[in-house]
Amino acid sequence: MRPEQTGAPQVVFLTNKPDAPSFRHRLRPILPELEARGFRSSVDLLPSGVVPLRVLEQRRRLSAAAVVVLAKTKLHPPEARLLRRWCRSIVYDFDDAVYTVRPRRVGHRPPQSPLRQWRFATLCGIADLVLACNETLAARARPHAKRVEVVPTPVDVTRYPKDPPSRSPGRTLVWIGMPENLRYLELVHSALARLAGEFRDLTLRIISSAAPPWTDVPIELVPWSEAGEVDALRTADIGIMPLSDDDWSNGKCSFKLVQYMAASLPCVASRVAMNCEVVMPGSNGYLAATAVEWENHLRALLTKDDRGRSLGRAGRQLVEQRFDRRLVAPHTAELIAAVARAHSPE
Repeated sequence: MRPEQTGAPQVVFLTNKPDAPSFRHRLRPILPELEARGFRSSVDLLPSGVVPLRVLEQRRRLSAAAVVVLAKTKLHPPEARLLRRWCRSIVYDFDDAVYTVRPRRVGHRPPQSPLRQWRFATLCGIADLVLACNETLAARARPHAKRVEVVPTPVDVTRYPKDPPSRSPGRTLVWIGMPENLRYLELVHSALARLAGEFRDLTLRIISSAAPPWTDVPIELVPWSEAGEVDALRTADIGIMPLSDDDWSNGKCSFKLVQYMAASLPCVASRVAMNCEVVMPGSNGYLAATAVEWENHLRALLTKDDRGRSLGRAGRQLVEQRFDRRLVAPHTAELIAAVARAHSPE
């Protein structure tokens, strides 16, 4: 059955931010996969409005869907319970530690939020299936959910040429991310400053909309764009992902590392959460817990070109095996389709 046919079951994706990176990478790629399985798909915006009027306005549409996918939505518990009453089946997808509070700065330990925890437990409880980005998040969901599956955030490997660019290796470190996450670079500032004094051609490339105001580390700011991110990554030499060790960071899904590895870059990352699953020390990158370890691992890569290329090849192979969109998107679509079929009225 083709989705354009009358009567094809519908999958409604309900999200607060359809243009957010999490939706763009995790869920938008599965829309054509669902269509290939005979479903019609739509992406609906959950507006910021009066609770619960904003969901009441969508009652007819949501109750008619074969399955409603809640994409990291910030529904209040009363709204979630209304959806459970109306909807045939529900899938909840999340890729951040939404049950806790983001620290204001590195080292800050914010108080627990009972409201966030209540909201998270309710969303997991109403879902027929919860999709979590990593095992840390899945473990938080399991006490509240009927069923939890771990689905990593995939990368479109086809956008990243397998062969590295034809140029001599240099000393360009690269970090990609949202400007609010630049704070994590402070964890490696001292190590980078010492290395910049040792290697006069060292540059830190920042792919974002802002950069740290450092004067002791040469910085190249490359404004992020979907069209330009691949080339900005591929023409660097080493990817870095510093993180603090706290509840918020432990929910991170290491997507930076996946992007670096897709670009065949060797990586150095903080020994935190999912980074420890993605990086196999000495095989496709290095893990660091202190400024000294960061400095030593980066120095080794800056002085041994062949070693960096070997790590980059191994990282690329890992991404092709575990994080390739061509593998992950069909699997995710089939999980959602199975929920819809299990709750079909026919």
